[in-house]
Formats: sequence, structure tokens, C-alpha cells
Amino acid sequence: MHASTAGVFVDTLPTPDPDALAHSERLAAAIRAEIAASDAGAIPFSRFMELALYAPGLGYYSAGASKFGEEGDFVTAPEIGPIFAACVAEGIAPVLQQIGPSALFLELGGGTGAFAEVALKRLLELDALPDRYLILEPSAQLRERQRERLRERLSAPLFALLDWPDGPLPHDWDGVLFANEVIDALPTPRFAIANDEVHEEHVAVQDGRFVTVLRPADDFLGNTVRQVEQRIGHRFAEGYRSELLPQLPYWIQAVSGGMRRGAMLFVDYGHPRGEYYLPDRSDGTLRAFYRHRMHAQPLLWPGLQDITASVDFTALAEAGVAAGFDFAGYCSQASFLLGNGMAGVLERIERIADDGERLRRTEEVKKLTLPSGMGERFQVMGFEKDVAFGTAFLAGDLSFRL
Repeated sequence: MHASTAGVFVDTLPTPDPDALAHSERLAAAIRAEIAASDAGAIPFSRFMELALYAPGLGYYSAGASKFGEEGDFVTAPEIGPIFAACVAEGIAPVLQQIGPSALFLELGGGTGAFAEVALKRLLELDALPDRYLILEPSAQLRERQRERLRERLSAPLFALLDWPDGPLPHDWDGVLFANEVIDALPTPRFAIANDEVHEEHVAVQDGRFVTVLRPADDFLGNTVRQVEQRIGHRFAEGYRSELLPQLPYWIQAVSGGMRRGAMLFVDYGHPRGEYYLPDRSDGTLRAFYRHRMHAQPLLWPGLQDITASVDFTALAEAGVAAGFDFAGYCSQASFLLGNGMAGVLERIERIADDGERLRRTEEVKKLTLPSGMGERFQVMGFEKDVAFGTAFLAGDLSFRL
């Protein structure tokens, strides 16, 4: 989950209210205690990010603060309006139809429930309803918010399809796994090149404040960085810093679980590997979002802001194939939406009688598809196993860039 609102880095941020600051200090105290207890007097940045986002009851995604929409810190595609979810439903409907009535749909991180609401309604129209619609949501507060919204807005038969498992499915299953802006919020290691050696960014405490320090990388991270250098064809320069997710293949295997037949669909912002590790992107892609402001202080106010890093889509393609799936396609969000029902959406918009509603839907299309909005910054990648997406990725294929 993941800040999807574009913007420029800002130097000044609105000050949180006293209750929010007190909440952040409780989490900061827990992080400081873990740092103090560590042998090195510091913890890997990935561990700091994990605690800042997911510490039970305190982390950004575990606590109750508003995150989505105008009152939160960012807006994701499903929250803008119904078009994104309707087009995604169109793209995955053929997979669900191939599997038949036993198919499951597993959404990772359900946000406000906006995606599930529209997707279920559209799948009903397409005669492609799954047997169950599962939302794997780490936040208890968001789970309750999703239940309330979907209970109010779905018919009783559709609401009856919903369930919220506590973790990846523990049994064999067939169906579709969908994740919108999830990978960018996986706790990521940060590496740095110092004296021609690979180091890992850690977080320590100095004068009561969190600061970054470098420690020699372990063999796993160090070897992975050197493998990246081999694949991009050059060594990283002295002082170069960035992110990578060596655990991504294991995460894919864990969340897909025992999927025997089906498809996975990921939507996120990022780059192919060769563009991710460009020489001039020498401080990586890490960013923080607070009240729709993007900034470069990820250690500030733990628990109150989103922390994200862009996705290496080449690494994602490799991880999906390593998990036993066939690569199905890779394209921009704009191309995916245009290839999966957007033409029909545009025709329906033209027929809307209410001028205000027609303008809102037109603006929604622009935000989702124009390069100045989400259209090119966000990409879509699919994987399939004993099923076929069909035409879902025919528009704007970008796999040659991987």
C-alpha cells in the first residue's frame, strides 16, 4: 500500500496534532528499545520500515488513522472512482470463467473496500463471480472499515462471498491473486557502496533522534547487489544507494500459497531493472508521504506517514516465474485499462446526462490514464498458471524493457 499521488518533494510539512505525535512517540520508543537491545546498536532500515508501517496497534497500516482519500495521505486508483476496478474485473474475468465455480479471488490489502465493491458488481455483470472473495488485510481497523462499507453497498448475496483470512491461504486453491500498490510498501533493505564494498543502511539513535548509519552487508544482500551489477552491466559507483528486495521470490511464493491454477495481477509504480538502477538515480527511490506531500524524511514521525520504494519490475517478473507461474504480460496502467473495457466506459460517460457527473468521470479517466497522472508511472504485470488472460495485455506491451 503505497502512496499513489504524484508530487514534488517538499521541505515543509504540516505539524501533526498532539494526539498523533503522542502515538508516534509510543512507536518511536518501542523502536528505540529494539535498537538499544541490538548487538550493533542499530537495526536494518528494512526492520525500521517494518515497525513503522506494521507494528501491531502502532504502525502506519496497523493503527486507526485515516490513510486514503482527501483526509488521508494519498489516493489510490480505486478511491478515485469506479473505473479502475471495473476495468481490472474485465481483465481477470476470463481467468475466473476458465476456472469455473470453485474459483477464489484473493485481494492483498483492500484499502477502503472500494475496489472489492466495484469488482464484485462488475464480475456479476460479466458472469464471472468467484466462489469467494477474500481480502488479506493486515490492519484490523481497515478490515472493519471494509466490512462496514461492503455490507452497506453490496447486495446480501454478494456480501456473503466476502471473507477476511488471517494470512495466506493454507490450502491448495484455484483463482486470482490481485495486489494494487502492495509491493512498494514491503519493508525493503537499502544498500550503499562504500570503499567499493556493499553496505546496508541501518537506523541508530543519536541525541534521541533516528539517524542512518552503514554496516557491512551480510552475504545474502551483498551477493544480490553484485548479481544486480552483473545484470545491468556495470558496477555501482562509490556512494551509490538504492533499494532491492532479495526476499521478493519468497514473498511471492508465500502469498500465492498453494495456488494450483490461476493468475496473479500486480499494479504498482516502478521501473524495469535497467531504469531502476540508473547512475543518476544515486539515492534510490525511497520516499515518504504525509498528507499528500511527498518528502525525503522516512525516519520522521514513525507510524504517521507512509514509506514506499518503487518496484523493480524485472525482479518481479523473475520472482513470479521462479514461483512456478508463466509470465503473462507487462504494460502501463493506461494501456491495461484501455485494453480492458475502457472504450465501453468512455461510451457510457458520453451518455451521462448530468454535466457534473460526466465531468467527474472524465477527470477520473484522465487521472488514471494520462502520463501526467497515473497512466505511465504505474505499471501492470500478470502471471498465469494453466489459464490464459486472453487479450488483457495486448495493448502497449512493455516486456521488451525488462
